[in-house]
Amino acid sequence: MPDAQTSTDPVDLLVLGGGMAGMTAAARAARSGLRVAVVERAPELGGSAQFAGYLWTAPDIATMDEINPHGDPELKAAVVGRFADAVAFLRDLEVPVADAVTILRFGRGHAFDTSLYIDTCRRAVLAQGSVTTGARTTKLTIDAEGRVSGAELLLADGSARTVRAGATLLATGGFQADAELRARYVHAQARDVALRSNPWSSGDGLRLATEAGGAVTGEGSGFYGHLIPAHVDLEPEHFVDLALYYSEHALLFNLAGERFVDETVGDHLTTMALLDQPEGRGLLVTDARGYREYITGSYVEGAPATDKFALARRKGGRCVVADDADDFRAMPEDWGYDGERIADEVARLAGGAPPSPPRTIDPRPLAEAPYYVVEVATALTFPFAGIRIDARGRVLGASGDVVPGLYAAGSDVGGIYAGAYAGGIAAAAATGLAAADDVVSAK
Repeated sequence: MPDAQTSTDPVDLLVLGGGMAGMTAAARAARSGLRVAVVERAPELGGSAQFAGYLWTAPDIATMDEINPHGDPELKAAVVGRFADAVAFLRDLEVPVADAVTILRFGRGHAFDTSLYIDTCRRAVLAQGSVTTGARTTKLTIDAEGRVSGAELLLADGSARTVRAGATLLATGGFQADAELRARYVHAQARDVALRSNPWSSGDGLRLATEAGGAVTGEGSGFYGHLIPAHVDLEPEHFVDLALYYSEHALLFNLAGERFVDETVGDHLTTMALLDQPEGRGLLVTDARGYREYITGSYVEGAPATDKFALARRKGGRCVVADDADDFRAMPEDWGYDGERIADEVARLAGGAPPSPPRTIDPRPLAEAPYYVVEVATALTFPFAGIRIDARGRVLGASGDVVPGLYAAGSDVGGIYAGAYAGGIAAAAATGLAAADDVVSAK
């Protein structure tokens, strides 16, 4: 490695990561007069935010507590409490924000152009500092008093540089791109799941935090993701189109031909449940009405509609149309499913028999043949495990002590959600704003 070069001018805030959380924090700090440096490992800014389109969360803390009872109370309150601030910050930056719509039945949020937002933040940062892409952070620096004082970087050209900073924020986007970390902190079968996120978030923030004395929280608490067609190469341009949100109006069977979850509570929750099943794959079945109203419909009001079944078939997924319930008895043996049992259950439920597990939100019998069948698997966007922080964004050690000078935000953070989900972009914005405001207030 080349000799390290120390930057001559220290910054007030060093932000490691240029996605939603990092750029929100960086722009907020820069607009408050702080000198800011952003360092992003990828060749471009944006992280996984470039694949998102809504800023949304639970409308109040009571709703958040109801749908996410096991999340960290302080962090849940911070996400809900800072939502209006996040919307106002977008508007202050003159980023257009659409009218509020309902999301996942309980949430409220706004569509916005994430790429425009990231670029607007970039310009705000450049007015007060710098943005560096294609650079990897090799270690955090610690001063004589034990305070994190910046970081050592390896730049795209192979040169090394040390950046001195009054505060350092970890916002590297999580660890979903690292198979071993997924297996350790999410689920043993998560090692082999598909990713519907950027490929650069491989645990840099987690590693840097733990090396500096930070703790990990939320191990085994789940992840945000969606069902996708199995055996399909998931490309970024299809992260949304191949997410099978309509599973809320379908039946999901495991290899033994059993239903194992209330599918109606949400595709994101069903996705976590599927990872617990043998081989982490299942058969998703809906009827002709489900096809008309949900497979080809918009999941969020005003969003573009796509025929997800047709797209999955074109992309090589296992997709068939069954004329009736008895057709499942002829399921190909190499698929590995108990077709007889599935046929019996589809017929039983179509006849109005009570489902078990129950279908609490959409109890409608799937009785209108034909049936649209897709083999599905899990795709992971970000894990719920991550760095332990407080409501101000400060990184905490195992005993709850603050790691001086070190903050974390966005998907690098653990504990916000546990077996539940109420918005990733909102959580990123809220934790980014919290960290930036704390740094500003300390100046």
